[in-house]
Amino acid sequence: MDGYDKYAFEPFAVTVDLAVFTVQRGGLRVLLVERGQEPYAGRWALPGGFVRPAESAETAARRELAEETGLADVSGLHLEQLRTYSEPDRDPRMRVVSVAFTALLPDPPEPRGGGDAAQARWLPYGGREALAGHGPLAGHGPLAFDHDRILADARERVGAKLEYTCLATSFCSPEFTLGELQQVYETVWGTELDRPNFRRKVLATPGFVEPVPGAARLTGGRGKPAALYRAGGATALHPPLLRPALPSQSQEGQNP
Repeated sequence: MDGYDKYAFEPFAVTVDLAVFTVQRGGLRVLLVERGQEPYAGRWALPGGFVRPAESAETAARRELAEETGLADVSGLHLEQLRTYSEPDRDPRMRVVSVAFTALLPDPPEPRGGGDAAQARWLPYGGREALAGHGPLAGHGPLAFDHDRILADARERVGAKLEYTCLATSFCSPEFTLGELQQVYETVWGTELDRPNFRRKVLATPGFVEPVPGAARLTGGRGKPAALYRAGGATALHPPLLRPALPSQSQEGQNP
């Protein structure tokens, strides 16, 4: 284009950051890496890295997800773009714009950490383990860069999408019990749900789950083995499965 000077604009880098969640041992966990180099050496951060010249942001995100988790194939995992973070001073090295993604893993292996990461771990995010100290990542935060903000935004996105999509099944193994599915909702939302009511709503929602014929799983209780289900063909929930209002929310608008 005539009159266009590409050198008139200061160059900047593009990175991807990944908020990767799983449900393990009854709690929500997030994949974090300990930075091995400056800036923020020794601090925990979300996994991610720079987008290479021949990559799209999504290609870079899938590459980083495979490197950090050790999974050879991440094509079947839920990965979605969260938003772009572009504050001028978010990285002390130079101007860096980050495209953040959220990923869900149902049964992840032990992370191995790639690139300049000193180590990678699945750490509790919220719940009793983390909140025994102060904040959702007690003992491990604040995170490097603006990753606390990205992580909080990602959890809110996931929690909201559980209400009107079938996203919860992405946290589960290919075959799961309704109790395991309920645990996903309770873990992400941070609240207990009524078991009979949850079961009734799930089974009444067309295409949410479908039974695995003749399959059952022992659950450790004294009752009969629990039936197994798999994800149905639907992507949206009609009607939505709304999270219960917190006591402070339900009292809003009431006169004292």
